[in-house]
Amino acid sequence: MNRVFNFIMWATASLLIFSFIFLLASMLVELWKGWAFSSPKLGEIGFAIKLSLLTATISSIFAMLVSVPVSYLFSRHTFFGKNVLDTLLDLPIVLSPIALGAMLLIFFNTPLGKQIGQYIGPFVFEVKGIILAQFFVVVGLSVRLLRTTFEGIDTEYENLARTLGYNQLQVFFKVVLPMAGKGILSSFLLVWGKAIGEFGATVTLAGATTMKTETIPVAIYLSFESANVTSALVYITILIAISLSILFIVRSFKVPYHE
Repeated sequence: MNRVFNFIMWATASLLIFSFIFLLASMLVELWKGWAFSSPKLGEIGFAIKLSLLTATISSIFAMLVSVPVSYLFSRHTFFGKNVLDTLLDLPIVLSPIALGAMLLIFFNTPLGKQIGQYIGPFVFEVKGIILAQFFVVVGLSVRLLRTTFEGIDTEYENLARTLGYNQLQVFFKVVLPMAGKGILSSFLLVWGKAIGEFGATVTLAGATTMKTETIPVAIYLSFESANVTSALVYITILIAISLSILFIVRSFKVPYHE
């Protein structure tokens, strides 16, 4: 019975792993064959990479700045309506990005949204729209990851610091944040990676304009739309390389992460 059980486990794991390997291998073979017939536009590829890195970095920084205090609050305090608000903060994790982008698009057509656009500038079909869309897509994930990080820190360290004369602000900056350092950094990398790969909300709010709002996922969409499979495969390869690099770095921190 034990042999059967172990065989089922290993067979299932092997099937899943080899499925990913075959997917990657078939993509690389197709890219190798296609490269000989059509050369991708390097200028457009460079633009998509730069825009993706820029917008993902800005949106992830904003998401982390918002998520740190919110996550700490929910990890340390109990209050009326906490479960309802906690569920609301998790909504971006499960909600379709296209639906989230549509909600943002509708908001900027309201009087309040138009007023904000007058003071800050337009978001619809603009780079600012990419950043905003990425922010709302990843902020739920960043809150969840950081909350897990803060909940993993024993409150006894904070209580001990308070007995030594530290106020709550000092405890947070001198005790909690240093202890949560690796978790915060790994959370940022995962959020950043998700922001780079975001497509649905971005294309709904900011559109898909070549050399303007063309992030890497948007470039993949535009390449397939124009039947340029080779360019699409180049973008996909870049996205996979970035994603794998992020995952390897996070694993090197030896900090568990959960979505």
